[in-house]
Amino acid sequence: MIRRMVVGGLAGLFLAGAAAVYAQDAALVAKGKTVYETASPKCKVCHAVAGAGNPKGSLDGVGTKLSAEEIKAWHRDAKGMTVKTKSARKPPMPNYPKEKLSDEDLEALTAYLLSLKK
Repeated sequence: MIRRMVVGGLAGLFLAGAAAVYAQDAALVAKGKTVYETASPKCKVCHAVAGAGNPKGSLDGVGTKLSAEEIKAWHRDAKGMTVKTKSARKPPMPNYPKEKLSDEDLEALTAYLLSLKK
């Protein structure tokens, strides 16, 4: 009986913790979507999500293609990633240094882009 109560209690704590993490992740993804929609220059000039924006740079499914580190690298060192991946897309993506995109906003944007699984 006591064993069941302990296991049940631990399961309840785990589920409550998982729900809190999910809520934080959902909030981070929502913030990232806002960052995507309000960045300057506008992301939609070169990229599209769910058909909104430039279809030549669709980001649908990017969450299954790139890691968080790769997404961050594309934003901080786009020129380096262009060379590394042999990307021929024109115009080249600009860098987003901390002055243009804070680390906090980059984390949120990365969470949003990782959520785009198609």
